[in-house]
Amino acid sequence: MRQGKKLNQKRQRRVKRVRSKIFGTALRPRLCIFISNRYIYAQLIDDSEGRTLISVSAKDKTIREAKLAGELLAKKAREKNITRIVFDRRYYKYHGRVKVLADTAREGGLRF
Repeated sequence: MRQGKKLNQKRQRRVKRVRSKIFGTALRPRLCIFISNRYIYAQLIDDSEGRTLISVSAKDKTIREAKLAGELLAKKAREKNITRIVFDRRYYKYHGRVKVLADTAREGGLRF
């Protein structure tokens, strides 16, 4: 139990450190990623108004599903004329599924 509490505190510090440098606006929203035990979620958020502009989820947390989520996110963003975003990786390392989702969104036309 003690180690789990320590891990949670480290995650909270990492989230705080990353979020202190990132802020999304209507012209340049924040791409936030969350990976649960089952799914991958990605959102474009306007922090100045506190609302979610676009939300995408994948049915599984595999690399293939992360790629599909990145493509869908880029497609929806282009439909709303959003081309520039700020990337928020939370406490995840830029590796694996997070990297695949981000790279696929870049290939879809989003600029970080």
